[in-house]
Amino acid sequence: MSSTIPAVTLSNGIQMPMLGYGVFQIPADDTERAVLDALDTGYRMLDTAQSYQNEEAVGRAIRGSAIPRSELFVTTKLFIQSNGEKTTRQAFETSLRRLGLDYVDLYLIHQPFGDYYGEWRVMEELHAQGLARAIGVANFYPDRLADLILHNQIVPAVNQIETHPFFQRQADQDFMTKRGVQIESWGPFAEGRNNLFSDPTLTGIASAHGKSVAQVVLRWLTQRGVIVIPKSVSKDRMAQNMDIFNFELTPDQMAAIAKMDTGASLFFDHRDPDAAIRLGSRAVD
Repeated sequence: MSSTIPAVTLSNGIQMPMLGYGVFQIPADDTERAVLDALDTGYRMLDTAQSYQNEEAVGRAIRGSAIPRSELFVTTKLFIQSNGEKTTRQAFETSLRRLGLDYVDLYLIHQPFGDYYGEWRVMEELHAQGLARAIGVANFYPDRLADLILHNQIVPAVNQIETHPFFQRQADQDFMTKRGVQIESWGPFAEGRNNLFSDPTLTGIASAHGKSVAQVVLRWLTQRGVIVIPKSVSKDRMAQNMDIFNFELTPDQMAAIAKMDTGASLFFDHRDPDAAIRLGSRAVD
């Protein structure tokens, strides 16, 4: 693990960096270079997914970096399976082959749709076999997360969900903390929606610390105990996104950002039937 990035200890005892590098929406042709730049900058956690279609490029970058595997934390995700117990292992083995790895550090159910109970039973087996050091979920609201916990042996180590200043998920985080589930943010900058980078609250706090708005948002999240995986294809911004552990937001600044919460997704609500139909109808190899 990079010594400049603090880590949290997951419920099963393994350590996960508080900050990593995400590759969502980076074209496969650009991913290898971007990941090599991220690793050269000091990132040691990489987040990809079956549905991103760039696992092979991530794997090439890992091999090209010459960084020992033990120093990396690699996450990938399983897309919706209609028959989880029959297809999950094959999907996992395909991801592992594309990454060129013997194991992953974290394997997530990407969406709370399809046969995710069947998927979870196979993932518990993968974890027991050491092929996935930790297993978790993404995009699960507390009701589905509670139901999954109640009826299975292993509590998800992580729940990766949309979390940013306009959709803060504090109640969800409180529930996860009580259940031993680590919250992880996707979309920490809300893709710039609601004019995030020019928001007066955030720009004022950034000016007070001599930091960028992006750095303030990442620091706000990590001070809340939220793991972050910002994406950038610019090496300078990668470095800026890492440079967030040498300052601290005051309680008043944390409270000011808390007031920005709208309580609603800026992307799509996983409880919306149309979202379930749209995602469930998507085919991913």
